[in-house]
Amino acid sequence: MNFNITTENIAEIKSDLEIIIVIDKNLDHRFVQDKKLLKKAGFSGGQDEICHLIEKNRLYAGAETLKGRGIRPAVATAIRSLIGKKAYKNVKIATYLSHPRCTASLRAMVEGIVLGRYSYTTYKSKKVKSSIKKVMISLEGYNEHEVTAEIAARAVHNGEITANATNFTRDIVNAAPDDCYPEVMANSAADMAKETGLKCKILKPKQLKEEKMEALLAVGRASRHKSRVIHLTHKPKNPKAVISLIGKGLTYDSGGLSLKPAEHMVTMKSDKSGGATVVGIMKAVAEMDLPVEVHGFVGAVENMIGGDAYKPDDVLKAKNGTTIEIRNTDAEGRLVLADTLCYAQQEVKADYLFDFATLTGACVVGVGHYTSGVMGNADEPKELVANMATQAGELVTKLDFNRHLKKTIKSEIADVCNISNTRYGGAITAGQFLSEFIDDEHREKWAHIDIAGPAFVEHAWGENPYGASGAGVRTMLRLIEKLARTQEKQDHTPDN
Repeated sequence: MNFNITTENIAEIKSDLEIIIVIDKNLDHRFVQDKKLLKKAGFSGGQDEICHLIEKNRLYAGAETLKGRGIRPAVATAIRSLIGKKAYKNVKIATYLSHPRCTASLRAMVEGIVLGRYSYTTYKSKKVKSSIKKVMISLEGYNEHEVTAEIAARAVHNGEITANATNFTRDIVNAAPDDCYPEVMANSAADMAKETGLKCKILKPKQLKEEKMEALLAVGRASRHKSRVIHLTHKPKNPKAVISLIGKGLTYDSGGLSLKPAEHMVTMKSDKSGGATVVGIMKAVAEMDLPVEVHGFVGAVENMIGGDAYKPDDVLKAKNGTTIEIRNTDAEGRLVLADTLCYAQQEVKADYLFDFATLTGACVVGVGHYTSGVMGNADEPKELVANMATQAGELVTKLDFNRHLKKTIKSEIADVCNISNTRYGGAITAGQFLSEFIDDEHREKWAHIDIAGPAFVEHAWGENPYGASGAGVRTMLRLIEKLARTQEKQDHTPDN
């Protein structure tokens, strides 16, 4: 799909369809040419409400605000409604800016177009896809805010890269477990690295053994698909900051010997979402060529049953020497992350350390399907994630650690237990378990993001289709971009 930016007024552009966004139910705006027809059709312009006037070749979409959180899902919903409609190959749309010289809404609009166009058809015998090939963006503005073509092009470029990386992540997550197991996930990351210029290192079982990653190896040892750890590196000259991203890549989770109920095993291909998110972020970082050194680590493992499966009552030793009493083999993601976090800190001394995981059902119970929980030892990295999520149009809430819950993962026979002795606060106790594997140097620099809720949902919502959402990609890209800009400003600030 191609995006073209033009200074022509929207009315002068020829296309198969015009998309008009109605902001805050304002049907009196000059862009709205069909007020009577819209009212007759019962269209009020509410968020994500659409009305396609076929005879007029105009598609209206409602947004509650000019900000990205309103524009992105509105446009995505409109574009999604055109999937399978072959008549619409070229569409046009005006520029919607919430503030003068601020292109965040324009970027969000482009993201919405690319995200809304997504459909996962790999396993469909009849593939119904979007026919849109070209999007023409007029610089004629909703509020007559002026923006240069050069600045607009940058926003469009970054929005397209971000959304394509999100869709790349969605593809990995949506892939069936027999088609995307640890070796395949590692090879896919290596292929992407070759295409984008990233450095890629893959650790196989022998190397994992040498690195003393016994907790990770135990989780995967009953599977016929051997475990991998992926290390992707983007290392520009004179980086403004150093970031490490760690992802849980459980390509399938049966629960192990603590077997999941049958209905809970469905969608467990999504347990690789954290790892897929890291791979997607790394793709975008490379394509944007951001002036930040970024390392992505993924523990790719399959948790299965068999005669060699690890067991409740086992005691495992993690890479940092911490011993772990196993009381539930379905609490496996934290074991994989424990060793991967230790390895990441050994390999890179980072300014910030972020991990992504579909870690707990408790997080979904606590904050719902659409929201991620962010945890950690210090406020700064948590607030950074939460603030950037708001800009990216993703939902994140902070879940605070506390010393009373920390006591519930105490083990009588080992250093720590892999599950809590209470059914309550499970998202937080899982995060506190991970904190046992954060060294002193990174203690105040780390945040854990539990994406169990939004990573995979079995219905369309906002800019997300059925299935994988690519949760976390947009948030972390905004965060890395912010760090680059902040550091650049500091570099140009004279000494007092």
